[in-house]
Amino acid sequence: MRQAANTSEPELIAQVLAGEKELFHELIRPYERMVYLTLFSIMRNETEAEDGAQETVISAYRHLASFRGDAKFSTWLIQITINEARQRLRKDRKHLYEPLDEPQKGDADQYVPKDFADSREIPSEALQRKELRDALVRALASLPQKYREVLSLRDIEHLTSKETAQALGLTLANVKTRLLRARLQMRDALALELTGAGPASRSEY
Repeated sequence: MRQAANTSEPELIAQVLAGEKELFHELIRPYERMVYLTLFSIMRNETEAEDGAQETVISAYRHLASFRGDAKFSTWLIQITINEARQRLRKDRKHLYEPLDEPQKGDADQYVPKDFADSREIPSEALQRKELRDALVRALASLPQKYREVLSLRDIEHLTSKETAQALGLTLANVKTRLLRARLQMRDALALELTGAGPASRSEY
């Protein structure tokens, strides 16, 4: 067996398909964190994200022969990850009445940012690291799924707009529109969290 060190990604894929199955771990290892974080940002549940990550890796291995190389391997893997998250949401009863893509609205709906007096200055220095992380998670969870997906791929996983469009099956214009609205909604949701007006704060009283 040839060593995986210094082996290019296309070569690794070819070796795995040729029967060196143990090299698949070397191929997938750089993307394990990306897969988990993408699932978590959409599922909003650590256990579901962990289980989904395992299923994504299995699915990627089973379908590796279908990878044509016309897109980056990471983009292909993200497509599988997104599909896994969507399938899990459809199976989750609490999401039965939540439209996944809101096709009836499309991207013509407008989002008007809230006028917070302190929206330009989020007092992150006043929060402990865990509190800020929790606030970010809650703010992200408050976004509609179509915006969480775009924001996760662009701002968390740092995919390009083109890669994000490929992964989600959207046009480049759709990605840019959704990203803008996602960032505005995220800013407003985070401002509510940090000013004590978010759902978590209100539930304490």
